[in-house]
Amino acid sequence: MNWLYVDLNSYFASVEEHLNPKYRGKPLAVVPMLSDSTCVIAASYPAKKYGIKTGTRVGDAKRMCPGLILISGNHDQYIQYHQKIVTAIESCHPITAVTSIDEVACALGGRDKNLDNAKALAQEIKNKIYKNVGESFSCSIGLAPNRFLAKVATDMQKPNGLVTIMPEDIPHKLYSLKLRDLIGIGARMEERLNLAGVHTIERLYELDVNTMRSIWGGVGGECFYKWIRGHDLELSYNENQSIGHEHVLPPKYRNAEGAYLIGQRLLNKAAARLRKINSWVRHLSVTVKYTDKTYWSDEVKMLECQDTFTLQDAFDQIWSSFKPGAPLKISVNLTRLVHDNERTFSFFENNKRILLSRTMDSLNSRYGKHTIYLGSVHETLESAPTRIAFSSIPDFEV
Repeated sequence: MNWLYVDLNSYFASVEEHLNPKYRGKPLAVVPMLSDSTCVIAASYPAKKYGIKTGTRVGDAKRMCPGLILISGNHDQYIQYHQKIVTAIESCHPITAVTSIDEVACALGGRDKNLDNAKALAQEIKNKIYKNVGESFSCSIGLAPNRFLAKVATDMQKPNGLVTIMPEDIPHKLYSLKLRDLIGIGARMEERLNLAGVHTIERLYELDVNTMRSIWGGVGGECFYKWIRGHDLELSYNENQSIGHEHVLPPKYRNAEGAYLIGQRLLNKAAARLRKINSWVRHLSVTVKYTDKTYWSDEVKMLECQDTFTLQDAFDQIWSSFKPGAPLKISVNLTRLVHDNERTFSFFENNKRILLSRTMDSLNSRYGKHTIYLGSVHETLESAPTRIAFSSIPDFEV
């Protein structure tokens, strides 16, 4: 065994059950806001028995389960308990990667590579979370030759599972899975595979490496070929390849001016995160979804930057092409990131803007968020609160 992977079961719902014991054992769903037009972001296992899952529209969920308990997400609490869980796991074994708000990966070494020892470690982690964090929390743990298969194993038995995939188990132990059960196969990749005559995991294993390179469009196919066979190649996870925020607009902001103001707020949050990870951005995109379900999107490429002022200029450039309508949701994304130690110095940098942005970060970190901010976001300070994507863990001060 080379890897141990921990996946918390119904994490957001578990936090709510821990904070409110009266909810335990009852159908519960965590939502971004108490509105039928939004979607469930987490469901307890009693709720899942009614077919409610992440992405189910709240209005539909209420019809599926009339007694469903709806809770508006308490994201600061989710971050706090995430940190407690990380501490509990690290008291048992060092963590190699925190891959999301509810998942971590541990590379095993020495005696822990032994199957019996790895299983004992997995049980120790389960017990530590239960004892030190709370009895509402359970996790599924996967043990496998590589991180990819260890993650897959966590989904094979929920809740509170412990699944091992030994080299001799490959590939037949995976034949019962669907293509979409494998990391990296989403709707578009599944469509490509189907067009190539691949509809099952068994058929996927029959492909040679060159065919997989062709379907994936490059080296990704070769990596996938090796991952599903247990080769211990490090996954190219980089939680910070992009930074994005999105927000469903409150009714009073469902107009061009309101969407612009919320977009500025999201941009400021993204810029602060960018500097916190010592990175620079080369691409900014803004997307708006309208109430009639149509979309508008535009983007701009730029020289590497990380200061809020330059990003605001780029945002304004994009917004000049905004399509009139009734906006419902806005998202801001920073992509093509470059870390400090990977970039080339530019004579075109505005050092005053960079210094001022970092000074604002320092003051907000020391004295609390919103200690100092740009006037353009004043009206919307509380209109775009902290939200958590499963693939990232926000910082308290951002």
